[in-house]
Amino acid sequence: MGDAAKNKSLPVVVVTGFGPFGHHKVNASWEAVKALRDVDTENDLKIKLVTHNLPVEYDYVETEVPKLWKEHNPELVIHVGVSNVASSITLETQAYKSGYKQTDNCGRLPVSGCNCLCETECLQSTLDVPSISTTVTEKDGVPVCISKDAGRYLCEFSYFSSLSQDKSKAIFIHVPELNKPYTANELAKGIKGVIREMLNQRKRLKN
Repeated sequence: MGDAAKNKSLPVVVVTGFGPFGHHKVNASWEAVKALRDVDTENDLKIKLVTHNLPVEYDYVETEVPKLWKEHNPELVIHVGVSNVASSITLETQAYKSGYKQTDNCGRLPVSGCNCLCETECLQSTLDVPSISTTVTEKDGVPVCISKDAGRYLCEFSYFSSLSQDKSKAIFIHVPELNKPYTANELAKGIKGVIREMLNQRKRLKN
């Protein structure tokens, strides 16, 4: 089987990070996403990895995230964002439709402070997020915690957008700023572990 045919048969995993905003001139989320290739994520997990840099703009996220789902028909979608308060990799369990009050890089807010892709006020991942957190912490040696508050900014907005597509295939990961205390490759190692455990859960559901 040629490489092209082989790649078509592999599950597609889409991972996004964010571009610069505020004082984050270099966004740790995108640096960690780029480093997934440095830690051999595709070969080790036997996936086709698709990475995408999201500008910090509500309109772009609301338009482009559904396009990523439609274009790639992914097995998983993982959004990664940076958090000033995170001290470790943090898995978000839910996202809200409304309450977005922080303007984006264009000085804009979503219409009526809401994400218009779904009518439900709060969407929760149906993945076993606590189990993912515990397993990656123990197996990969990278501390992973969970959170119910994704921040009502572009991070949560993007997560809600993907949860509205499929709650069983999406998660949001907050990472700390670079070298506080983890390098991009260390963060990538943790994200790779999260992807592995998500894939394992999906396989168990199908069997």
